[in-house]
Amino acid sequence: MIRLGFKILGSLGLLVILMVTGYFLLKYYQAEKLYSQLTPSPEILTVGNFSFRDLNKNGRLDAYEDSRERVEKRVEDILKQMTIEEKIGQMFITMIGMGRNGDLLDLPPIHKDILDDPLFEVGIYFSLETNAEMIVKRKMSHFNILHAYTPEAIAKFNNNLQRKAERTRLGIPVTIATDPRHGAREDEKGVGGIYTPSFSRWPTSLGLAATRDSTLVREFGEIAREEYKACGIRLALHPMADLATEPRWARINGTFGEDAELSAAMTYAYIKGFQGDTLSNNSVITMVKHFSGGGPQKDGEDAHFPYGKEQVYPGNNFDYHLIPFTKGALPANTGQIMPYYGIPVGQTKEKVGFGFNKQIITELLRDSLKFDGVVCTDWNIINTMPLAELAGGERSWGVENLTPEQRMKKAILAGIDQIGGETSTEQIINLVKRGEIEEPRIDQSVRRILRDKFTIGLFDNPFVDVSKISEKMLKPDNIRKGEEAQIKSTILLKNQNKILPLKKNLKYYLSGFRYKNQFSKYAEVVSNPDDADCIIVRKDTPFDHREGTMLESFFHQGRLYYNQEELSDLKKLSKTKKIISIVNLERGAVLTELDKLSEALLVDFGTQDHLMADILFGKEKPEGKLPIELPRSQEAANNQMEDVPYDSENPLYNFGHGLEY
Repeated sequence: MIRLGFKILGSLGLLVILMVTGYFLLKYYQAEKLYSQLTPSPEILTVGNFSFRDLNKNGRLDAYEDSRERVEKRVEDILKQMTIEEKIGQMFITMIGMGRNGDLLDLPPIHKDILDDPLFEVGIYFSLETNAEMIVKRKMSHFNILHAYTPEAIAKFNNNLQRKAERTRLGIPVTIATDPRHGAREDEKGVGGIYTPSFSRWPTSLGLAATRDSTLVREFGEIAREEYKACGIRLALHPMADLATEPRWARINGTFGEDAELSAAMTYAYIKGFQGDTLSNNSVITMVKHFSGGGPQKDGEDAHFPYGKEQVYPGNNFDYHLIPFTKGALPANTGQIMPYYGIPVGQTKEKVGFGFNKQIITELLRDSLKFDGVVCTDWNIINTMPLAELAGGERSWGVENLTPEQRMKKAILAGIDQIGGETSTEQIINLVKRGEIEEPRIDQSVRRILRDKFTIGLFDNPFVDVSKISEKMLKPDNIRKGEEAQIKSTILLKNQNKILPLKKNLKYYLSGFRYKNQFSKYAEVVSNPDDADCIIVRKDTPFDHREGTMLESFFHQGRLYYNQEELSDLKKLSKTKKIISIVNLERGAVLTELDKLSEALLVDFGTQDHLMADILFGKEKPEGKLPIELPRSQEAANNQMEDVPYDSENPLYNFGHGLEY
C-alpha cells in the first residue's frame, strides 16, 4: 500500500512537471511566432552629413525620424501614422521580467537563466505576459523592471528590448522605468529603495530629508541619473511627495517627512537632479507620486489593501498636502505624476479613488495647477492582477461595482493618460470602437506620452553601450557621496553621560549587524554578551506581520512599539551592561521602552555597518535631524489626526531633534 502511494505521488509529480514544462514551452513558441511578425531592422538613411534610422521602413526620411525637427512636429507626424491599436499600446505601463544576464524572458524554462533563479523567474512566467506578447501583440512600449542583478544585465536587457521595438511597424522605442534602486541595505525587504549591486548606496528619502541638505539631494539625483542612463533606465517612478503626517503608515520611509515646506524643497531638488533644469536627452524623467498627497491614510493602513482605501482629513488639512506639489514638483517641471489609490473622503463630490476622480485629476491638477505632463495611474486599479492571491487583486476603490471596461472609461475621462500595472489594451480599443471614448481624447494622452520619448532622445538612439557601464558605475566620488549622505542622515537621539563616541579599550558585543568585522579595527568584538562591557544592537522599526497576501508581507504596518518578546533579552542585559541601540527608522516608531534601556539611541536610514562603526567611535559624526516626530506611545499615535503634522501629544522626540558630539 505504501509503495502504491509513493508511485501515485511520483506519477502526479511527474504529471505536474510535464504540465508546467508544456505551459512554458507553449509560451516560448507563441513568443517566437509573434517575433516572426516583426519587420526587418531599420536601414540607415543619410541626408548630407546626418544619419537617421528609417523606423517605418518606407525608404524616406519622415519628420518623426528627423532629430533636427521640433518635438511637436515629430509627435504630430507619427501620430498621423499610428493605428488606434498602436496609440492605445502607448497608454499602458507594466512590470516586465528579465533573465539573469539581460535576456528577454521569452525563454523556455530549461534555460540556464531560469534554473539559476527558479522561484523568481518561474513566478514571473506565471504572473506576467511574455515580452513578445506585450511588445508585438499589445504594441506596448513602457515597462518597469523588477528584480535586476547587475547594471550590465539591465543594459543588455534594454538593448534586447530596443532591438525588438525598432522592428515594430513604426519602430517606437521602449521606455524603461524603475522604482528607487539606491537603497543602502542589502537585506531590504520592505518598500524602501531596492538594493542593486554596483549602484551607489544612499539613505532612503526619509534619510535624505534628515540631512536638511537640498544641495546634497540634487547631487544624489544627478548621480542616480548618470547610473540610470548608463543602464537604459529613463523613467524614475519616484520621488514620493506624500507627507508623513500619519505615523503608522507603512510608506513613510519613501517620503521626505511630515513638514510640507521641507518636503517641497527636497522634492524640487530631487527632480532637478534627475531631469536637469529642462527635459532633454540627458534627462531621466521623474514620475512624482502620489497626487494629491497619499499620506493621511485612515488608521495608518495602506491603500494597496481594502482596509486602507480611505484617506481622511479630520483636521481639514487637504491643502497642506498639496504644498510639496505646488512648491516642489510643479515648479521643478516634473514630467509625470501618479495619483494614489485611496478615496479622499469628504474632499470631492464623488467618493472614488484618486485615479477615477475627475475633480482631482482634471479640475485640480490640469485646470487649476496647469499640469500638462503625463498622468499615470498607480498599479492595478482596473483589473485583477495575475496571481491575485499573492498580489492583492485590483484596487478600484469607490468603483468596485463597475465592470473593468467601465472603470477604464471613468479613469480616462477623469484625465488619466496611462494605465499602470496592466496590459488590457483591448478594453480601451473596445471603448473607442463603440464610441464611448473619442479618438481625439486618446490622441491627447498619446501626444503627452510620445512627447516625453522624443524629448529625452529615445527615438534617435535608445541603445546604451554596455562596454562603458563600468565607467559610470562605482565611481569613487559617487560612492563617497552616498556614504557621506548616509553619515549625515544618521540621527543621535540620546547620549547619556556622553557615552558616545565609544572608547576603544572596552569589549563590545554586536547584535543585528551584517558585517561585525567592521568594528574590529576599533575595539575587541566578543562572541558572548556576558564577556562584553557594552552591547551594541541594531533593530528594525517595529511592525505587525500581515499574512493576507504576499504583497502585505512587504508592507511594515500595524504596531509601532516593540513587544515584550522583542525586548526581553535587552532587558536582562541592561541590568549589568550598557546598551547602545540603533534603529532603522521606517516610520513613526514608539521607542520609549528601548530608550529607557539604552545609554545611547540613534536612528538611521540604511547606514552601512562600516560607516556606523565610524560614527560610534568618533571618526565620523551624526548630523541628522528628525524629519518626523516620534510618538511616546501607541495610544498617542492612534489619537493623532491623520492629516495634521506635529500632532502627537508629548512626543518622545520632536520633529527636528538631533544631537551632536
